[in-house]
Amino acid sequence: QVQLVESGGGLVQAGDSLRLSCAASGRSLSTYTMGWFRQAPGKEREFVAVISWGRGSTSYADPVLGRFTISRDNAKNMVYLQMNSLKPEDTAVYYCAVQQRGRWNSNDPSEYGYWGQGTQVTVSS
Repeated sequence: QVQLVESGGGLVQAGDSLRLSCAASGRSLSTYTMGWFRQAPGKEREFVAVISWGRGSTSYADPVLGRFTISRDNAKNMVYLQMNSLKPEDTAVYYCAVQQRGRWNSNDPSEYGYWGQGTQVTVSS
């Protein structure tokens, strides 16, 4: 069993940066592909970024491409999401999750599990 805890969210202004962290316990993340998702009020949960185990290949949703960077530190059992040039439309609760099936760069939240409780990111204009 894996427990995930997200942190690092907050209230920032447009153009600012934040780094989200996802801390894992219960099992090493080194052999798991990890994803970040977000959910805004009244909207479905949407894919943000994914990082594979092994080579650490990455893939991003188009709205965050070039602004967000996903990374991992297997020694610390952590996954990060560096968010730059934040926009009001990035406002959402951000979640990390373990990929459980599907292709490595899957953007389907149903193929992920062990969701954390999320961390709120609010970007004011």
